This record gives sequence, structure tokens and C-alpha cells, in this order.
Amino acid sequence: MKKVVTFGEIMLRLSPPGFLRFSQASSFDVVYGGGEANVAVSLANYGIPVDFVTRLPHNDLGHCALMELRKRGVGTDKIIFGGDRLGIYFLETGAVSRASKVVYDRAHSAMAKIRKGMLDWDQVFDGVEWFHWTGITPAISQGAADVCLEAVQAASKNGITISADLNYRTKLWKYDGDREAIMTELTSYCDIILGNEEDAEKHFGIKPEGLDITTQGENVKAEAFLSVCKQMMEKFPKAKKVITTLRGSISASHNSWAGVLYDGNTMFKSPEYQITHIVDRVGGGDSFMGGLIYGLLTYPADDQKALDFATAASCLKHTIKGDANLVTVEEVQKLMKGDASGRVAR
Repeated sequence: MKKVVTFGEIMLRLSPPGFLRFSQASSFDVVYGGGEANVAVSLANYGIPVDFVTRLPHNDLGHCALMELRKRGVGTDKIIFGGDRLGIYFLETGAVSRASKVVYDRAHSAMAKIRKGMLDWDQVFDGVEWFHWTGITPAISQGAADVCLEAVQAASKNGITISADLNYRTKLWKYDGDREAIMTELTSYCDIILGNEEDAEKHFGIKPEGLDITTQGENVKAEAFLSVCKQMMEKFPKAKKVITTLRGSISASHNSWAGVLYDGNTMFKSPEYQITHIVDRVGGGDSFMGGLIYGLLTYPADDQKALDFATAASCLKHTIKGDANLVTVEEVQKLMKGDASGRVAR
């Protein structure tokens, strides 16, 4: 069966219970997550063999993160150990007109201090068909960016399909690296590129015409992104598909959700879902990417079906607490067929 590798940082996530603000919290709920780890968990749930590659501290928290990955069926034998601490992020969950907030505490983490030569990428990629990275990893540190470049170069040399979720994070990129140059070089190796309108603009200065992402509300039009997709393919000629999610933010609790995929000739659009009660939107994009990789591997001749699977999978993620999308193929297919009733299965 086709094997996938993802590379990035898994973190300890600490959240006040329910919808409490940080200032109200006397305790925190604990989960483990991170963009590339979340993609790996999705794929494992769908039965795709997948390894997650990272660097963890050799302490209790590092081993707890390792156990969480193993519990979800993710391969961990390529993970290396070193450094003193696991990255942490704090999440305050928003509601209605109050947005969620994230505070990062990941400076000097084991992953932030990774360096070139620590991983044998030819060994990591033995028997692998697909490699996935995100724009979060090179944003952590120069060392993480350097190792990410090592990875995409090795994957390209080995003929492996490479995907990226551009994932711009305004609270990262604190070191002196040239973000546009770093992201341009990394993305030039990619066959599959996922990014929303903010990612394309912030990383490459590419933007759709006549769209304000802070006021778009329900009026998200797929056609507005066609120019973005075309510009991305012009900038990155290796890319075979450019994909974006379409999130209409009516409020923190109510979003519309869809996706589009452009293959250089045709623009495919998924059905649009109205998510009227969001349980946890963190990891929504990761769940889309996990669903997309599964879809493109499972339905290689049907981009529409792959896109529809990704969108339905990520719609379901918004109902699940935590970073990872803990749904099955059967549950996603049920929603794809139009069954959104939520009736008890018994």
C-alpha cells in the first residue's frame, strides 16, 4: 500500500475548559497536536500507512506526544530525540463574535533546534510515495527551514510526490530568515499546493481581486481564486494542482466551508457546508489536507471526488474537540452522500 511521510513539530496544547478566557482559567485541558502530525493522524484513520518525522525531547512530555501518535496508528520509528523541551501552544476558544486566540511557547524547543544532517532522508523515504510539509515548519527556526529543504530535495531526488500546506502564521517567523525566499524555494519542489488567500498573499504577494478576507462573510466565491491558482502555477511550474479552502466566517461559531481545486485546465468546486455549531476549528485545514491526500491516492483519476472527500472530512473535524480529525472513511462517505442528520447510529 502507498506510504506517506509528514514532517513537522508536534506540540502540547493547553486550553481553558469550554469557552473560558485565559484570565478565567484555573485548569487547562491537554491534547497533543500540530499541522503535520494532524495530517498523519487523519491518514492513519483512513488506513493509509504513514510515518511522522520530528525531533522530540527525551523526557516525559516528549514520550507522551510519542504515545499519542502511536495510539492513533502513526509510524514513529523515524523520530529522533534531542533538545530540552516540547513546544507548547495555548488556545482560548472563541464563540459567536469573539475570535479564538493562540499563544505560542515553542522557542528553543527540540524541533526549533533541529539541524541539517540529523536525519537520514534517504532512509526515511525508503518505500515512500508521498511527502507532506507545511509552512509552519520553516517558520519555527532557520534550522527547521534548512532541514525542510533537505527533505524536499531528497524527496524530489527519489521521485516522491510532494505536497505543502502553505500555512502562514503571523505569530511565527521571528528569526531573520527571508520568508518569501525560503518559502519560494521550498514550494518550487511541490506537486500539490494547498493555500488560502492569506497564505498566497503573505508568502508570495499573490492575491485575488476584489476580496477582503476579513469582511467576506458568507459571500465566498470560488471564481475569485482562479487568478490566484493561475498565478501560483506560473510561479511554481512543477505544481500539478493548486487547492484552496473557502471559509466564510459568519462568526466564530458559524462558518461556511468548501474547497476548490485547479489542475491547470479545470477548476473543481466542492459542495458548500454550513457549519452552524463549531466545536473546534483548530486543525480544520490539516483535516482537509489529510482528506485530500487520501482522496488523490485513492481516486487518482477523479479530482472532484478527492476534493469532495477532503471537504466533507474537514467539515466533520469542526465537530471534534482537539487538533486531530478522528473520523473514519465510512463517516466521511456518509456525509458526502448527503446524510448530515446526525441521527444516532444504532
